[in-house]
Amino acid sequence: MKILLAEDEKSLSSAIAKGLRKLGYAVDQIYDGEDALAYLEINEYDLLILDLNMPKVDGLTVLNTLRKADSELKVLILSARSEIEDKVRGLDSGANDYLAKPFDFEELTARIRNLLRWSFTYKESHLTCGGLELDIPGKAVAVGGVPVNLTNKEYSILEYLMFHMGKVVGAEEIIEHVWDSEADLFSNSFKYHMHSLKKKLSENGGDCIKNIRGQGYVIREEKADA
Repeated sequence: MKILLAEDEKSLSSAIAKGLRKLGYAVDQIYDGEDALAYLEINEYDLLILDLNMPKVDGLTVLNTLRKADSELKVLILSARSEIEDKVRGLDSGANDYLAKPFDFEELTARIRNLLRWSFTYKESHLTCGGLELDIPGKAVAVGGVPVNLTNKEYSILEYLMFHMGKVVGAEEIIEHVWDSEADLFSNSFKYHMHSLKKKLSENGGDCIKNIRGQGYVIREEKADA
């Protein structure tokens, strides 16, 4: 496995790289955000270990730039910033894990092993479809900039459809992912919430959920006729 280690404290970087190489990992070391972006552009990695406090380009900017081009590379943030808001910001920006300094090397390697054993595709935290906007961290929905108040269940249905934008999703699949395991697949609860969701969106000009008869539902932007 090949790792890019973006850490500006050279003594710490050397210690981490030495330990990881002993375990059989290939490690590229860089010391600023500008080089991190350059290396990410020309090389393929299995994991990025990223410090937030780097010169030239800070770690969050590196992460945000990376996620625009690569939704699958796993990212482990290493940072002296241990405040909750910093962790939340890093994870919401697309990091897979966050380890605050100082840390134990064995914990670092355990987190690396855990990250490398599962697949991952990053989803944007702010999704749009025409005038419809979904802010996932804030659990907020707006159409044309106007907030739309949804129930928790309505929001969950919309979020699932937005994550699968352009794909026809059956009612049973939505129920499996939005309701708990004891839900009655034959009850009217799903139809009620879907009807209410579509009504609230259409009342605000967001008529973007389409019912494909016999197949399910799809959310997509309607293109104007030429």
